[in-house]
Amino acid sequence: MRLGEGQRVVCMLAANNESKGVLTATENGFGKRTPIGEYPRHGRGGQGVISIQTSERNGAVVGAVLVDDNDEVMLISTGGVLIRTSVAQLREMGRSTQGVTLISLDAGEKLAGLERIEERDLGNGNGNGNGGNGETPHEDLPPPPEAPPPTVH
Repeated sequence: MRLGEGQRVVCMLAANNESKGVLTATENGFGKRTPIGEYPRHGRGGQGVISIQTSERNGAVVGAVLVDDNDEVMLISTGGVLIRTSVAQLREMGRSTQGVTLISLDAGEKLAGLERIEERDLGNGNGNGNGGNGETPHEDLPPPPEAPPPTVH
C-alpha cells in the first residue's frame, strides 16, 4: 500500500462474502454502516479506500468493524462512557457520506474505539445452557475436550 504524507492505516478488514457491512466510526462520535459490496477490490500498491468522509464535524477515523444486522457494537469514549447499540438501528449508507451520530460526547471527549460484541447463546441466562427446562440438550454428544495445561515461559 502506498500512503501519502500524514496518512495512516486505521483498520484492515477481510470478509469472505458480501452479506456483511462495514461500520466505521470517527472521533467526534459519528459513523455509518456501508454494505461491503460498495467497497471496490484493489490489487497491490493501491492507496486504500475511503470509508467515511473526514471533516471538522467528524474528526479522524478511529475504527471500523465487520457487522451484520444481528450484531451489537460497543462504543467507548475517552471519558470512559460505554454505549452498547444494535447494528440494526443504523441504516446502511453509501461510502461518500459523513454518517450519523453514534454517540453523544461531552466537551473535550472523543470516541476512543468501537468493537463488535460477540455473544454466545447460553439458553435462559442461568449459565447452564439448557434452556431452563432441566433437560440437557444434545445428550448424545461427547463432553468437550479438556483445556490443555497452561504454558509457562
